[in-house]
Amino acid sequence: MQMSLSAEDSLLDIQLSPSLRELQLSLGLETLREIAYSLVTQVNCIARLDPKTVAKVDLHEAVKRFEIEIIRTALEKASGNQAKAARMLGVKHTTLNAKVKRYQIRNY
Repeated sequence: MQMSLSAEDSLLDIQLSPSLRELQLSLGLETLREIAYSLVTQVNCIARLDPKTVAKVDLHEAVKRFEIEIIRTALEKASGNQAKAARMLGVKHTTLNAKVKRYQIRNY
């Protein structure tokens, strides 16, 4: 099942909760649109998979890649300030710090 263009537009124009609105303002609308588009593209790719012929999709690895991408983007926008990046992402700074260490995120 492929997502229609109107469904993609609706996803991109969804009403944001206050924390997502803050994330949008912090990261920028274009960055969030790129992330949303990336997710829609991945969903469309998964929808086209034939479970009989395709190898297993590793959900944990996909989530890890997404987290690394959004954490790195927030850290770049916050000039490396983890407390500020954590506020942008709506998580505690200790949670962000743990993920930075776990994923060995550097060069932000």
